[in-house]
Amino acid sequence: MTTLAMARDDRSATPEHGSVPFSAGTASPRTALPAGACDCHVHLYDSRFPAEPAARLRPPDAGMDDLRALQRRIGTQRAVLVTPSTYGTDNRCMLEGLAALGDNARGVAVIGGQESDAELQRLHEAGVRGVRLNLSLGVSGTVDSLLPLAQRIAPLGWHLQLLMAPELLAQQASVLRQLPVPLVFDHFGRIAPALAGRHAAHTLLLELLKDGRAWVKLSGGYIVSERHAVDDPALDALAASYLRAAPERVVWGSDWPHATASAGVQPLPDDALQVDRLVDWAQQTDGAATLHRVLVDNPAALYGFPPVPAAP
Repeated sequence: MTTLAMARDDRSATPEHGSVPFSAGTASPRTALPAGACDCHVHLYDSRFPAEPAARLRPPDAGMDDLRALQRRIGTQRAVLVTPSTYGTDNRCMLEGLAALGDNARGVAVIGGQESDAELQRLHEAGVRGVRLNLSLGVSGTVDSLLPLAQRIAPLGWHLQLLMAPELLAQQASVLRQLPVPLVFDHFGRIAPALAGRHAAHTLLLELLKDGRAWVKLSGGYIVSERHAVDDPALDALAASYLRAAPERVVWGSDWPHATASAGVQPLPDDALQVDRLVDWAQQTDGAATLHRVLVDNPAALYGFPPVPAAP
């Protein structure tokens, strides 16, 4: 029996935890997560904040109560809130979430680059530790923004989070190698499993990881999967390539509340199954040690979370 099949069998015996908005299934993950586990890629949506006119994704409201329900179900205590493309450079919804979660949350903002030093400092004090440049669905910023944004945020010690097509990623290799900030590639670097080991973008991403210049989020596996499925076995080798190249530079995110699913691109994912898949990938290397590193140690290093209190 395969690891994935065993995971499904184990989950069939898992007690029901209850439904969570914007997440399929009701069971808990089969493995309890370590204290301080961090979901490094979630979004909040609130119709009180207007969508950017050019936004392609306009999901229904997904608020703090919904996020807390997700955390209870899958066992995470910390979260990284990312301003979605829906809001352009309006970070107010994300900032409200940071205020509600306190030191158990960090933020990734979207900026235009013309913000004052005082405004950037305000974001930093609120818990922002990076800026996202979405070159796939974004409505602000272009590839020409890479260097100016990196230079603007470098004094704050922030990172630049990127979502870009593999072809564009490969084309920007020389620029990416010279940027004065750490890079974070979300959604598996947007590398489709079939491109692993065969595309210059995957080779470049592995190089940046090994050189300590970049991090990768094991998030949105259902987005890069040709089957648009969390349980796609083709994701295994891609995840393993990152974990083996630089296990200290890998984090994980659910991508809840799954705006592309709301838009009908793929079925709504089961977030407990997403955790199960991460456990499977961790077992390909050092098992529990890798899981702790990806969920606790690496997020603490990247986002500046405080140490996890020792168990009594």
